[in-house]
Amino acid sequence: QVQLVQSGGGLVRPGGSLRLSCATRPSGLYAKGWFRQAPGRRAREFVAAITWGGDNSVIADSVKGRFTISRDNAKSTVYLQMNSLEPEDTAVYYCAARNGGGLRIGAEDYDFWGQGTQVTVSS
Repeated sequence: QVQLVQSGGGLVRPGGSLRLSCATRPSGLYAKGWFRQAPGRRAREFVAAITWGGDNSVIADSVKGRFTISRDNAKSTVYLQMNSLEPEDTAVYYCAARNGGGLRIGAEDYDFWGQGTQVTVSS
């Protein structure tokens, strides 16, 4: 059974930064993505995705230029670096992994999900 263990998140002021981590247990190589679910929203919004090799990635337009996705395969961990955070970024952030290797932006394309971590941007 694949588990995605998330860490990071918390409360930050507007303009601040946070880094989220997502470790795969047991270790393994999967294409991964980050999604978020804002308060009152039913659907999870795509944020970023990266291939298992880390050679290709995609970032949602809503966070492009502020968020970056990266991975350290030696640690089986994917990161989401979030800079210049805005109140609109407040949400529960979820890490996801898929057995296929390509980039996908649809939540339905992912097979495993992390437990979610709260990010709150507020002054």
